[in-house]
Amino acid sequence: MFGMTSKAEQISSVETSGSWVYIYNSQGKKYKTLSVSTVGTVMGYSSSFFVSQNGSWIYLWDSEGKKINTMSKSTVGEVIGVAGDTFTSKNGSWIYTWNKEGKKINTRSAH
Repeated sequence: MFGMTSKAEQISSVETSGSWVYIYNSQGKKYKTLSVSTVGTVMGYSSSFFVSQNGSWIYLWDSEGKKINTMSKSTVGEVIGVAGDTFTSKNGSWIYTWNKEGKKINTRSAH
């Protein structure tokens, strides 16, 4: 693969065990270990990123386990789904769709 840049891992699973969060690739190989005290609770993941909540903060992480963004839970609300390159949250009577960088790309009524 001379001259090729290494491709980012694809996430197949993000699992918490004790004090650790493990990220697995598409071959089922654990390739990254992060601390629960840093990550918090994993709210969901897709092949390219995952979302966690730690106290009043929502964190967005890339597939290499690097933090992409930190967002306030009061802004985001409750994370209800992660898919592809987006995640969805519900805040009061609104459903928000965000990209994996944390930019709001859609708002609709929850009713």
